[in-house]
Amino acid sequence: MNLLKIKSQERYSKVMFYNRASDKWRLTDIAYILIDIVFILISTSVVFIFRFAPELYVYGILDDGIFSITNYEFFSNYIGFLVLYLALIVLLFKNYELYSTSLVRSWLDEAILVFKCISIAAVILIVVMYLSKQQVSRFLVISSWAMNIFAVVGWRYIKRRITLSRIKKGDGLRRVLIVGADRIGRKLADILENNDHLGLKVNGFVDDYRVGERVLGRVKDLPMILQSQFIDEIFVTRPSEEELVKKVTKEALSHNADVKVIPDFLDGIVSMSSTLSLGFFGDLPVMEVYRKPIPELGLFIKRMMDFMCGVVIFLITLPVLIAVAVVIKIDSPDGPVLYRSQRVGKKGKFFNCYKFRTMLANADDLKDDLRDLNERSGPVFKINNDPRITRAGKFLRKYSFDELPQLFNLLSGDMSLVGPRPHPLDDFELYDIEDYRRLDVKPGITSLWAVEARNDPSFERNMELDLYYIENWSIWLDIKILLKTIPTVLKGSGV
Repeated sequence: MNLLKIKSQERYSKVMFYNRASDKWRLTDIAYILIDIVFILISTSVVFIFRFAPELYVYGILDDGIFSITNYEFFSNYIGFLVLYLALIVLLFKNYELYSTSLVRSWLDEAILVFKCISIAAVILIVVMYLSKQQVSRFLVISSWAMNIFAVVGWRYIKRRITLSRIKKGDGLRRVLIVGADRIGRKLADILENNDHLGLKVNGFVDDYRVGERVLGRVKDLPMILQSQFIDEIFVTRPSEEELVKKVTKEALSHNADVKVIPDFLDGIVSMSSTLSLGFFGDLPVMEVYRKPIPELGLFIKRMMDFMCGVVIFLITLPVLIAVAVVIKIDSPDGPVLYRSQRVGKKGKFFNCYKFRTMLANADDLKDDLRDLNERSGPVFKINNDPRITRAGKFLRKYSFDELPQLFNLLSGDMSLVGPRPHPLDDFELYDIEDYRRLDVKPGITSLWAVEARNDPSFERNMELDLYYIENWSIWLDIKILLKTIPTVLKGSGV
């Protein structure tokens, strides 16, 4: 449901719907944030004191006898990490709409989201601690994670029980009038009455064309009905009748009643879980029926993981990169060390993909002559015992050393650690229209296909795994694929 507020008393000219996706920080949000922070600080402090009790006893007593944990030798180390931890939790909670007061979401769903957010924040914190090589207690991190989940879920459960108890007693109960006693109006009444935790009580209907059970009168009777029934909210189920909406809105404003409009033309099309919103392009109102959610925080974390891991892997493998370059030049002195090939990236963007050269210098010129030997179905070209591969190239491909220069693509943002493998332009030109789906995300150095069906010649299997990855993407899926990539590379199954 979207809250409709009319700013003009005389004309139905300015309409604003409440949209959770663009909601700004409200007073209740700030209150929830502060309460969450207080409970996290309390639970973390309890664990801190328990873990460092002996040290705190030594360092925590000041000359005047006042006890303080700030005197602990490594206290400053923990403060910085705690600030980062709290910031991550607040951002994650905001991203998953855990600061909204809606009772539509079940308590179990809310508890799972709290668990997920605090766990993600803890994992990121552990990674930062590891990379920064700071002296931090693992017991403290793990115990605080568990205590934080217990504390935050606990206070939110108590708050929910208090709210539901107040609603059952009638405190804060809002009286509802529905304009339209047709099928949509009756359906709405059933929904509200079967979800009493929403705190909305249907007093009846107003309809110019129907009479019967709970129909309190016609639209002309609105002033009397609003006053006598103490109506707090009006639902209009026939928004296409412009004059009706204007009249109802005008009367509602004069009696301080809220107005909500049910878009009946979307009945049966949009699910109950969908969020509708209305905004403006200039003076034109635009209703948003569906918007694919963009996991902005997840994509930010993915990019940070790509960059940090890229830097670490580059520094670790720098001697290997130099050694491989020397071997390639000795084995095949006529060509360059690096092979640069135009590939197709996210949204069809072309970019130069870097690899160690494993083929003859004129390999691309020979490709068309070998098309008949292609062992892959679809637009992918691959043959075993490719005559263009050099002696050193066979070893480099077997253990995927030839992919190491793609670290430069990773750091520049053209590629990700995990994603569909990028295809050359001549393979891209053979795509069917449905194959373009794999270009919705950045290509990756490794992929679900690379760890599950690397030697499967079927392009359809490749596409199936790429689409599964795109539709089910998460940070956890990336981590699983990366962990599976390690034994796959060590087995030397590359071709």
